[in-house]
Amino acid sequence: MATVNPYLTFNGNCEEAFDFYKSVFGGEFATVMRMGEAEGMPVPDAAKNKVMHVALPIGDTGMLMGSDTMEGSGPPFNAGNNFSVAVGPKSKEEADQIYSGLSSGGTQTMPMADAFWGAYFGMLVDKFGIQWMVNFDSSRSQ
Repeated sequence: MATVNPYLTFNGNCEEAFDFYKSVFGGEFATVMRMGEAEGMPVPDAAKNKVMHVALPIGDTGMLMGSDTMEGSGPPFNAGNNFSVAVGPKSKEEADQIYSGLSSGGTQTMPMADAFWGAYFGMLVDKFGIQWMVNFDSSRSQ
């Protein structure tokens, strides 16, 4: 069964926000990636130190994740659309099934494909306007 985690988007202050969440929930970041580390993706110098992805484990199985926005890489930042539901399927087949089901009647914003960080990843907006990220990481599958 897939896991579901909230994914928050910030307008340049993701690091500050996640340092705050870390002070509240404790623990250590599981991942911190900067936009300047993105292979094959043109990133303006001013955005290279912005957070591309951060993950903070919460509780036994929860994960709070987030990133900064980069102009031109998605819908304009607005409070209320600054989150996605991140799904972690247990197989590539389950990832395709979930992506296909959720995108029915919606908009595929990034089709499922192999990502430079080693996962199989895609993004979409469902027919109800909810943003989703599907990320199958074979190194974490069971």
